[in-house]
Amino acid sequence: MKRLIIHWTGGSYTPNARDLECYHFLVDDTGKVHKGKFRPEANLNCQKGKYAAHTGGGNTGSIGVSMCGMYGFKNKTCTGNYPITARQFEAAMKLCAELTIKYSIEITPQTVMTHYEFGEKHPDTTSAGKIDITYIPPYSWVDKNDAGSFIRSKIKWYRNQIQENK
Repeated sequence: MKRLIIHWTGGSYTPNARDLECYHFLVDDTGKVHKGKFRPEANLNCQKGKYAAHTGGGNTGSIGVSMCGMYGFKNKTCTGNYPITARQFEAAMKLCAELTIKYSIEITPQTVMTHYEFGEKHPDTTSAGKIDITYIPPYSWVDKNDAGSFIRSKIKWYRNQIQENK
């Protein structure tokens, strides 16, 4: 596995059947991690219907982690009553740290990114224009262009905590 791509589902706090097919891991509002239908290794050789199709143009070698929620997101508000919770966000960052350790993924903008960042870097893919993650409700002061850096710093912090406690 060469990278981690972080998303929100755009739905409710509970993963549905489609979410479970599209992402390797999903984190609900309580911080509980749900495993998707496919293991990350399924994305080493993407075959139709046999891998987690979370990032158009970027699935091969990528692990998809998503936070459940953000239905109705528009202009820094989540009108569907499913904003990402602090507990959920922190659990997702800890999970990402664990995955970077397990799969020996360095935490850089090229290897750990949001779906939004992937689309910005690859405008010729169907990921171009995606808005996850451009807003982090528990940390509403983080600008959309800084969300990826903020996320990577959180993951690095959790990774350091995990490694110090071994």
